[in-house]
This record gives sequence, C-alpha cells and structure tokens, in this order.
Amino acid sequence: MLEVYDDAYFMRQAIAQAKLAAREGEIPVGAIVVSGGRIIARGHNQTERLNDVTAHAEIIALTAAANHLGDKYLHDCTLYVTLEPCPMCAGALGWAQATRIVYGASDDKRGFMRFGRELLHPKTILEYGILHEECGQLMTEFFRKRR
Repeated sequence: MLEVYDDAYFMRQAIAQAKLAAREGEIPVGAIVVSGGRIIARGHNQTERLNDVTAHAEIIALTAAANHLGDKYLHDCTLYVTLEPCPMCAGALGWAQATRIVYGASDDKRGFMRFGRELLHPKTILEYGILHEECGQLMTEFFRKRR
C-alpha cells in the first residue's frame, strides 16, 4: 500500500534536521526536498562545521537533490525548510526552479520576503506557516541558550 504524507509530516522531517544542526552547535535550520512523495535530499545548517557562510540547510539540500536527480533543476520538487530562506537561498532556489517551497517560521530580519517573492522563479508555489510555532521555538531556544 502506498502511503501519502502531508506537509506537516515533511516539515517534521525538516525539524529533525534542524534539531541535528542545533546538537552540532549550528543555527537550527533544517531542510528536505521531496519528489514524487518521497524525500530525496536532506540538509541542515553547517556553516560552522564547514567554515562556509553559504552552507545553509537549503543550499545543502538543493545540492543533494540535484545530485540525486542528475539535474540542476528541481522540477516537480518541494523544498520544506524550518525557517524562511534568506535572499541567497531564495536566489539559488529560484535558479533551481523549485516547483514549491514550504517554510515554517518567518524571519523578519534576514528572510527573503523583505525583498519580495521575485527572488523565486515565477512559477514557484510558495507556502508558509506550516508548524510555524514549533519551527520558531527551535530558534528561540537556541538563541536563549547562547545569551
């Protein structure tokens, strides 16, 4: 029997990646890429580990998905990410032509929506707020512990 998963299920998988990032001392952002109803790539922030400011969860998941697909375009793919992507990640997702992007918590300081959804491909479907409280709590707890 084929199981069908919903947005909340996939966002929980992204949250698991964010928790992994937090355990590693990284800002807790996690991302997954789904194609055909199954996860084809996972990523979490690794900027500290790799000493690379571009090693965001979305970029790592995007690269893994492209490698899995053998294609630079993420047609018929959905990226789930716990935090609103930054402009760099939104631009990369735009170039990758992701079909759909779903994010949990908004990022009023560094999120791409400060500049508008024009950073994404025009056909990309954007949805947000999926498990936003749980996603936001990850960030709140992480920064509270650091202060």
